[in-house]
This record gives sequence, C-alpha cells and structure tokens, in this order.
Amino acid sequence: MVVLNKIYTRTGDKGETALGNGVRVTKDNTRVAAYGTVDEVNATVGIARLHASGDMDLALARIQNDLFDLGADFCRPDMTKDKNAEYAPLRIVAAQVDRLEAEIDAMNAHIAPLRSFVLPGGSALAAHLHLCRTVTRRAERLAVTLSGTEDVNRAAIKYLNRLSDWFFVASRAANDNGAQDVLWVPGGNQ
Repeated sequence: MVVLNKIYTRTGDKGETALGNGVRVTKDNTRVAAYGTVDEVNATVGIARLHASGDMDLALARIQNDLFDLGADFCRPDMTKDKNAEYAPLRIVAAQVDRLEAEIDAMNAHIAPLRSFVLPGGSALAAHLHLCRTVTRRAERLAVTLSGTEDVNRAAIKYLNRLSDWFFVASRAANDNGAQDVLWVPGGNQ
C-alpha cells in the first residue's frame, strides 16, 4: 500500500525526478513525458466521468485504474537492469487490451457505420471522450518514441492504441449511438 505523509520533497527542485527504480532523470526525459501524459489522460477521464453514468461510468473507472497501472509500467524501466528491486514491476497485460477490444465490439454493435469523419462534439460526454482520445494518441506517440531508445512493454503501447479506439467508439455511443454525431462536411465552408 502506498503511504504519502509528505507531499513535497524538494528533490525535484533542480529539474530531476526519480523513476520507479530509483534512477534520477531530468523531468523532460521521454519516459517521464510518456507516463506524465498517461496521467493527463487519466485527468481527462476524470472530467469525462462527471458526465457519465451507469455502465459507461464503470468502464471509465476501470480505465482510470488501468491508466495508473500503465503509468507504473512506464515509470519502471526493464527489470533485468534492476537487480535490487524489492518487487516485480507492474506491467500492462494482454487481458487488459482484450477487455478494451470486447468493450469496443459491444458498444460498436449498436452504432451505424460511419459515412463521414466525426468532429469532436455532440454531447458533453462525447466531447470529453474525444479529448481523452486525443491525449491518449499523444501518450501513444511518446511511448513509441521511448521504445525507439529503450525497452518498453509492447502490451502498453498496444493498450494505448486500443484505448484511443475505445474513446472514439464510446464518444459515438455517448452521442445516442452515433445519431447525434457531428459529421465533417469536406469543404463545407469554402
């Protein structure tokens, strides 16, 4: 269990922070940027939940918990280089990705196919879910950048990719299963 008695430590005052294995890195480190952006996704989900209820709220709560798992995954580099660790690092696993896929399929079964791109909007919940989607895409880009120089759990990147799809389909579900989607009209203002 995590116990936080003191919130500020002053250890980051010079622009450094500690990863989950204790190694200190600069706060603009790609790994820190990746898990920091995952934290941003979690915050946007919290805002979306203000507009959600029932099964949607429960699904978003599960996603928030997964996002803490994902942040923990990214903040802890490869365990093989961390021989003195007291516990194994928490990693995103295939079952979490599979759950997202099953939920996407269940939501999408009630939604008509798209005939145009969807603009972010419609209901308040849909608009917030689109924001969740775009911040998730940024987190995914940072994770891919990180994977170019360091070992990254492939399931974590796959989770982010699937999560952005989940948010898209959920936004359509929140728009009366697509009936209230705001559609792009190419060249509509020319």
